[in-house]
Amino acid sequence: MEGMLPKEYGYVALVLVFYCFLNFWMAAQVGMARKKYKVFYPTLYASESDNKDAKLFNCVQRGHQNSLEMMPMFFMLMIVGGLRHPCACASLGVLYTVSRFFYFKGYSTGDPQKRLKIGKYGFLAILGLMICTISFGVGLLRGGEPRALF
Repeated sequence: MEGMLPKEYGYVALVLVFYCFLNFWMAAQVGMARKKYKVFYPTLYASESDNKDAKLFNCVQRGHQNSLEMMPMFFMLMIVGGLRHPCACASLGVLYTVSRFFYFKGYSTGDPQKRLKIGKYGFLAILGLMICTISFGVGLLRGGEPRALF
């Protein structure tokens, strides 16, 4: 692998694993909420007509579900953008991961608006990752070294 990837790409790999640990933790929180609010598999969301705590459970579930929905885009942007900008992408990835923790914690309160107090900064991280990935793509199209432009 030496020479194929910048050594700093290791930071990108580590941040992706960091996010995987966050995802495992969120999944465990949903599992505990299932027991607490008595929402059993295969039910994805609780019905308010059947469960007085449906909103509380659904907020926990939705916080995790939204993170799963965003994960493929986050991973793709990290992996591709990190080829040219590994340190920037790793830094943005840490920002994104930390913001997702607070997004989940805020959502889990049962008040969906609390997810955005700190969680909104994850969208800035995604924007930064998109810029890094665009830079990588433009560099390739210009025929130069992917890391030598901008």
